[in-house]
Amino acid sequence: MSWHASLHERPLSAYLRSGLPVFALAGLLAAVFYRQPLAMSYFGINLLLNLAIPVAFATLAQVVILAVGDLDLSVGTFVSLTATIGATLLPTNPWWAITVLMMLIGVYALAGALVEWRRLPSIVVTLGLSFVWLGCAVLLLPVPGGKAPDWLIEALRFKAPLAPLPIWVAAGTALTGYVVIMRSSFGTRMRGLGGHAAALARAGQSLVLLRAQVYALSGLFGVIAGLLLVGQATSADANIASRYTLVSIAAAILGGCEFSGGRVSPAGAVAGALTMTLAASFMTFLSVPPDWQIGAQGAILVLVLGFRAAIDLVERKK
Repeated sequence: MSWHASLHERPLSAYLRSGLPVFALAGLLAAVFYRQPLAMSYFGINLLLNLAIPVAFATLAQVVILAVGDLDLSVGTFVSLTATIGATLLPTNPWWAITVLMMLIGVYALAGALVEWRRLPSIVVTLGLSFVWLGCAVLLLPVPGGKAPDWLIEALRFKAPLAPLPIWVAAGTALTGYVVIMRSSFGTRMRGLGGHAAALARAGQSLVLLRAQVYALSGLFGVIAGLLLVGQATSADANIASRYTLVSIAAAILGGCEFSGGRVSPAGAVAGALTMTLAASFMTFLSVPPDWQIGAQGAILVLVLGFRAAIDLVERKK
C-alpha cells in the first residue's frame, strides 16, 4: 500500500471521533435553549456564536500546523498583532498594511523552513515567535485603541439570510479547510509530511519548501482571523487574542486532530471552535466568573476525549 492511498483510508473510529464535536455542539446548544428559550432565534444564535468567527480561522491555522506534526504556540499573539495592524495601519494606509501582513506571512514561512532545515522543535520556534509578535504589537499599539476600517465593521454586521452570519462563516471555513487540507494535492503532501515524510523525500519532494508553504498557509489563516477579530471589536490591543493559542489547540483536538501529524479533521475542528466559543458565551450569559468559564471549556474537552478513547478501545477489541 502506498503512502498516498493510506492517507485516504480511515477506519470507522476516525469518522466517529470526527462526529463527536458535532454531538457536543448540539448538546450544548440544547442546554442553552433549554435554559433560555429566547436564545432560539436569529438574534440569539448570532449573539452566542458571534465570537466564533475569528476563532474558527485561528483554529484552522492551528490545524494546518498539526497536520505536519507541529504545534504553534504563537497563534494568539500573531492574531493580536494582525488585529493591531487592522486597527492602525489598515484604515489610514491600506497598501502599506497589506504589505506588512504579507511580510508577516513570509516570516511564518521562514520559520517553517527553519524548523525543517535545522530539525528544530516547532514548540521552541513558535514560542520564540510569540514574543516577537507580542513585542511588535506593543510597539504598534502601546495602549488599547485604534479603529477598524468602516467597511470591515459593516461586513461583520451583515445580516445574512436564513441563518446568522457565524453559521455561514463556520460552514465556509469548514469547507475551505476540507478542500485545501483533505482534497487538494497540496493537502495530500501536507498530511504526508506529517505522517510519511520519508516517503515524500524519496519521491523528490523538498521538505523544507513544503513545510515553509504549510506555515505560510497557517499565517494566512491567522491574518484572516486577526482582521475578523478587529472588525468585530472595532478596536484592538496587543493582547486581544492572547487566549486564542490554547483555545485553537483545544478546538482542534476536540475536533479529531492528532498531535502525531497527518490525521486532522478541518470540519471537526471548526465544530470544536464553535463548541468552545458557545461554552464561553453561555457561561458569560449565566454570569459565571471567567475562571469557571475556562474550567467549563476544559471539562467539555476532557469529556469528548473520554468518548474518543472509548471509541478507540471498542475499535481495538474488534
